[in-house]
Amino acid sequence: MSSPIVAFDLGKVLVDFDYAIAARGIAARCTRPPENLHAFLGSSPLLIGYETGSLTRQEFFEAVCQATGFLGGLEEFGGFFADIFTAIPPMLELHAGLRRRGIATYIFSNTNDLAIEHIRRCFPFFQKFEGYIFSYEVRSMKPDEPIYLALEQMTGKRGGDIIYIDDRAENIAAGAARGWRTIWHESPSQSCEAFKKLGL
Repeated sequence: MSSPIVAFDLGKVLVDFDYAIAARGIAARCTRPPENLHAFLGSSPLLIGYETGSLTRQEFFEAVCQATGFLGGLEEFGGFFADIFTAIPPMLELHAGLRRRGIATYIFSNTNDLAIEHIRRCFPFFQKFEGYIFSYEVRSMKPDEPIYLALEQMTGKRGGDIIYIDDRAENIAAGAARGWRTIWHESPSQSCEAFKKLGL
């Protein structure tokens, strides 16, 4: 087996997020906010469309405005929508330790361009990866096969040469089905211990 690479999911693994934070700001500028605005923002078909690249940023914004009566502009909305993240320090240290050992690391995330622009601007650790696979760019979301193929193509790795960590069981299962070595992230301590068991 050649030198492995490590693919990190982003949300809930390296950074936590809470759409309720966005909902509070957006709701204050809406004429008809849905009762569960945070759920609407975090799990609606509109978000899936945005994060699979079938909706542009502008189209997503316009659809949200139509659904909620949001009164502000795209820049204001984007500020509310993207500023929902906090770093998970022990996981950032885990990543830094892998880099110190010369292990190539990649971001492998279901996400959107507003979130990525914000994280890139506000979290210095984000610059320190060899590559990035984003669902909105490859037009496929985990656990669907095309996004996994995109990571294999980018890295030139297959099977057990890929170590993959994610907080969602269905995403992990799709990686394991390809022969990847997987870590189901439930807590930083559990994940750190799993990496130790892999000799990393």
